[in-house]
Amino acid sequence: MNNIQLLQKWAKPILVILIVLIPVIMLSGCSAASPTDPISADSTGIFNHFLIYPFSLMIKFIADAFHGNYGLAIVLMTLIIRLAIMPLMMNQTKKQMVMKDKMAVLQPELNALQEKYKNDGSTDAKKQQQAEMMQLYQKHQFNPLSMGCLPMLLQWPVTLAFYYAIRRTPEIAAHDFLWFNLGTTDMILPLIAAAVYYVQFRVSQSASAQVQPNQKNQMAFLGLLSPVMMGIFSYQMPAALPLYWAVGGIFIIVQTIILNKRYTKPKVAGTNRPVSAEEN
Repeated sequence: MNNIQLLQKWAKPILVILIVLIPVIMLSGCSAASPTDPISADSTGIFNHFLIYPFSLMIKFIADAFHGNYGLAIVLMTLIIRLAIMPLMMNQTKKQMVMKDKMAVLQPELNALQEKYKNDGSTDAKKQQQAEMMQLYQKHQFNPLSMGCLPMLLQWPVTLAFYYAIRRTPEIAAHDFLWFNLGTTDMILPLIAAAVYYVQFRVSQSASAQVQPNQKNQMAFLGLLSPVMMGIFSYQMPAALPLYWAVGGIFIIVQTIILNKRYTKPKVAGTNRPVSAEEN
């Protein structure tokens, strides 16, 4: 019982931490080659040859189509990549909504089970409570560790490759976009990127599986950690990168809201229980 509750308690926070920290660590330059070396057809390595270099060529192609507007090329490429990844995110959102609906039905039974054994701390009682809880999970086909985070893992190589394509395409640094130069740091864009990441976190939490009371403080901490790290990191990077992060974050916010509305089932009046097929 305690082991399962511990897994439920820490699974989501740990996954969110990994989602936030691993890309930042990788973006910080933990690769054998310098992350600022210009990319070319002669660059060695599978990641360079099949992902970073093609993205660099696409940025140049779109920029040339818009009279050398590399800022617009970054915006359009970001949107194209996010649209390509969207089917994975749709699958993830669907799984999260299914989990959230199952938890809404399961929670009253879990509360009753906890109430049943709250005054009995014996080993036998704990084993029986754990067995009955597993029966409830099987009854409702509920997996407490089914977070639907695999799409996030699968999209990392693509988003990281585009990040490095921006950093390693020297033509970008020589151009301006809106009020800033793409090759130098900007004081406003990091604030925008950090704000976007905070809103993105809040929107994703409202659409994710139900957060238990003992997780609220953990998730609140992560909700501040992600934008703060993004803001600090953006102040050290050329403006082209926080532009990419801000545009991608805005897309994810809109995407999350749309998918949340699409996959959210209507609730029974006065409860959090989703309407079943028989009731609909």
